[in-house]
Amino acid sequence: MESMLDSLITSQTRVKLLLKFFLNPESKSYLRELAEEFGESTNAVRLELNRLAQAGLLTSAEEGRTKVYQANPRHPLFPEIQSMVRKFTGIDQLIPQVLSQLGDVHSAFIVGDYAKGIDSGIIDLVLVGSVDQAYLQKLIDKVEPLIRRKIRFLTLSEEELERFKTTLRVDEGIALISDQ
Repeated sequence: MESMLDSLITSQTRVKLLLKFFLNPESKSYLRELAEEFGESTNAVRLELNRLAQAGLLTSAEEGRTKVYQANPRHPLFPEIQSMVRKFTGIDQLIPQVLSQLGDVHSAFIVGDYAKGIDSGIIDLVLVGSVDQAYLQKLIDKVEPLIRRKIRFLTLSEEELERFKTTLRVDEGIALISDQ
C-alpha cells in the first residue's frame, strides 16, 4: 500500500528531503551529507534541493565553502507540510493518543533518527515524569499498527534527564511537551 506522501510526491528523494527538514525544522544539512545518508547520487539530491529551495520551502546559507540547507518556517505552506510529514510518520497520532493519558508527564521528546528527519521505522520517545509504564505499553501497542512504526520509550526523572541530556541528544530532539 502506497503512503500518502509517496503517492502525492513521486520523487523518493524529495520525500526523504521533506522528512529530513520538516520533521525537525532545526535540522541543517549539506549536499554530500544528504547524498550519503540517502544512499543516492549528489546530482539527484542537488536537483531536489534546488527545486525545494527555488520553491522557498528550504533556505540555504554558506558555512565556509559549504552550502547548508534548512526548512523555511516562514514559508506560507510550512505548517501544512510539517503536518503532512507528521501524519506520514504517525507522530500526529502519537502525541495526543499516547501523551494525554499518561499521568504526570513534564516533558516528552522524540530523539534518534526521527529527530534527525530520518524515517527509520523506529520512533524513540523520551518521557520525563511519573508514568504508568504498563498503561503506556498498552497505548503504544494500539498506536503502532496505526502508524506502521515501532515506538521505543524511555522514562526518566528530572534528575535523570539532566544526567542523560547530552547522551540522548535531547537538545537536538523534537519537543512534544516541554517544561525545559
